[in-house]
Amino acid sequence: MIETYPLSSISMEEAATKQFSLVDCICREFGGLDFLQTGDLGVKSPNNKPDTTLKVEKVLARFFQTESAVLVRGSGTGALRLSFATCLGKKRKALIHDAPVYSTTESTFEMMNIETVAVDFHDVDACIQACREEGLDFILVQTTRQKLDDRYDLEEVITRFKTACDLPIIVDDNYAVMKIEKIGVECGADLSAFSAFKLLGPQGVGIVVGKQALCDKIDKINYSGGSQVQGFEAMEVLRGMVYAPVSLALQAMVTQECCDRLNNHELPGIKSAFIANAQSKVLLVEFDEEIAEQVLIHAQRLGAAPHPVGAESKYEIAPMFYRVSGTFLKADKTLKQRMIRINPMRSGAETVLRILRESLDAAMKEGKSCF
Repeated sequence: MIETYPLSSISMEEAATKQFSLVDCICREFGGLDFLQTGDLGVKSPNNKPDTTLKVEKVLARFFQTESAVLVRGSGTGALRLSFATCLGKKRKALIHDAPVYSTTESTFEMMNIETVAVDFHDVDACIQACREEGLDFILVQTTRQKLDDRYDLEEVITRFKTACDLPIIVDDNYAVMKIEKIGVECGADLSAFSAFKLLGPQGVGIVVGKQALCDKIDKINYSGGSQVQGFEAMEVLRGMVYAPVSLALQAMVTQECCDRLNNHELPGIKSAFIANAQSKVLLVEFDEEIAEQVLIHAQRLGAAPHPVGAESKYEIAPMFYRVSGTFLKADKTLKQRMIRINPMRSGAETVLRILRESLDAAMKEGKSCF
């Protein structure tokens, strides 16, 4: 039996509290009539950005209880790249967890010529020693899991590094925001970077929240009008984010129900089911036979989404049946033929299990002959 350590999801009641808190922050910054507008455009003085965008950033800073926030182009990847650029010095070296790196982050390291020093975040002594070595510009912590056996606690890791050194800590909070109790900056990190698209917002917009001085540097980098997130896009960020926590909490409940029912042997041909952050919190299903690819083909025919759009974006309604994540496959290539991941998205457990049952039946009948 594979053992995993998924992040602890907030309850439906806690999700509702987050929704109410965000709405309260909106009401403190926007007049009632103002929020019924779509937002302004352009690089208005003296802040060199639309007034609406600035207001939305103030709402986000208040909500995440941090000094500042800035909306950027390039989704979560763009948010991380600008965070790296803000903290990067002449050394061009970052401390990271010793695990497969998320593909777009790896590309960013290569593009920006950033050398990485890997240390096991589960090893307290090794972390303290590594962050005290000369030549590092910043520390990157990814909230979601990079390996099946990752189990470190985000707040503990941040506190450990903050106590041992004065390097800026950047947290990749993609796939975690509005799903867990606290994100990186709420645990003491200098910056948290994530995508609005994964929070029912517009595609292409990233969010950075954290220290005022660092966010100001990002604003300077994004001085040109074409780099600005316009007012109407900023309003879409807030409108989507309001509905995200409750939607994601419901999704987590369905995921847990499916996992429990599969492990109670409701469907034949399944060796085990478990929940993991890969990178989204998903259901991983391991089959008795190597039929994962056949199951995915039939699941698409039966209505399941065959691939992510933005990983829980506003476009993703049907449950997603997909291959195991690339970072997990780097750790174990054999998973490709015997395991799939399922994200219920907006569907219920009955829909997920019906599609899985019918896909599994069809794949078992075909056997391995078509592959």
